Amino acid sequence: MPFSSEVAFLAVLANGMPNSNALIFASLGNVLAVILNYFLGYLLYEKTKTKLLSSKIGTKAYDYGHLYGYYALVLSWLPIIGDPLTLVAGIVRLEFVWFVIIAGSLRVARYYILTLMI
Repeated sequence: MPFSSEVAFLAVLANGMPNSNALIFASLGNVLAVILNYFLGYLLYEKTKTKLLSSKIGTKAYDYGHLYGYYALVLSWLPIIGDPLTLVAGIVRLEFVWFVIIAGSLRVARYYILTLMI
């Protein structure tokens, strides 16, 4: 069910949950969600690759995904575009360890910054 995790995070902080607990649970849930997105993209690899490589523009997009995929993950913390980027990371099969380090740390940092703002 789509819902802003930031709103839920701020609501639990406002209702008295300790900052450290809220940070741990929100970060864990969000990192698990991006890992799920990655593996969904990973499972779509064959169908997507065949479809993309059947056209000139698709081939170019696929090549760009491999070339700039890790740099694009820097934007994965953003609402709306972040989740599709994590799905594409699985489709182009970026290395999983680097994916988790980049996307996961940015998701944790997002909640940490919200905690500092409160």
